[in-house]
Amino acid sequence: MSPKSGDQSASTTPASAPLDPEALDRLLVRLRPRLHRYCARMVGSVIDAEDIVQEASIKALEAVAGATAIATPEAWLFQIAHNAALDALRRRTRQPRFADAEDLAMVSDPIDETHQREAAAAALHAFMRLRVVQRSSVILKDVLGYSLDEVGAITGTSLAAVKAALHRGREGLRAAVAEPDDRPAPVLSEAERARLSAYVARFNARDFDALRDMLAEDVRVELVTRTRLKGRADVAGRYFDNYARADDWHLAPGLIDRRPAIVVHDPHDAARRPTYFMLLRWTDAGVATIRDFRHAPYVIEGAEVIVR
Repeated sequence: MSPKSGDQSASTTPASAPLDPEALDRLLVRLRPRLHRYCARMVGSVIDAEDIVQEASIKALEAVAGATAIATPEAWLFQIAHNAALDALRRRTRQPRFADAEDLAMVSDPIDETHQREAAAAALHAFMRLRVVQRSSVILKDVLGYSLDEVGAITGTSLAAVKAALHRGREGLRAAVAEPDDRPAPVLSEAERARLSAYVARFNARDFDALRDMLAEDVRVELVTRTRLKGRADVAGRYFDNYARADDWHLAPGLIDRRPAIVVHDPHDAARRPTYFMLLRWTDAGVATIRDFRHAPYVIEGAEVIVR
């Protein structure tokens, strides 16, 4: 199955398609999982990737109001997300630029199922061992299935540079996957484990009154891709009530991409596969923010998930 199976590629987007805010909203909904997949592999984190996709979506909505005709809206959106990912990497590493001088005489190998399988199976941290232009070329070509021309349009590089970056990126990814993961094993601190375990135990027991008492008065909840709630009363009355009516969740303390999190699986699934996760932030007043990915299950794809 090719990376584009079940989705439309940039080349299938009509060149003359109008892109008003409503059309852009529809396009963002359709492309959001793919945009996230790209950004997660660019920055090495499914959590940071969702922040980048949100930032890119806001930039696109702001830009489309004053834009003239956009020839290829899908490639345009990916270019915005690509630039947002580069900005995030610059902030992280404090590097002024990411220009990669590739040997333009290098010719990329033709794409085949082997490259697709290798890229799909690679952990997020393996992509981080590639230079940025190699990383973006491999993700766009082998993971998402864009053509060489489309990759060049999204990344702003020449066809020759894309071919060279793709060739070297594939070789680098293969070497990165073969190397042992020498990173220290992530652990929850005792304080974080205790707080998460207390919250999880009450949630699994459906003791939402006790959970309410764990919230700060001005607690904020983000149901990613859906809505935002503010205040203990609103959270207890809407957020917890919705969970009380559902039976497709069971929580456990854990880590997502080495960050403390609550991992959720469907208790009816014998394999106990993680389906989504929650992130909590605490203050002295209690749980200050809850970020719940229940309605964005694509975010956990490719994440490093550890259940404690």
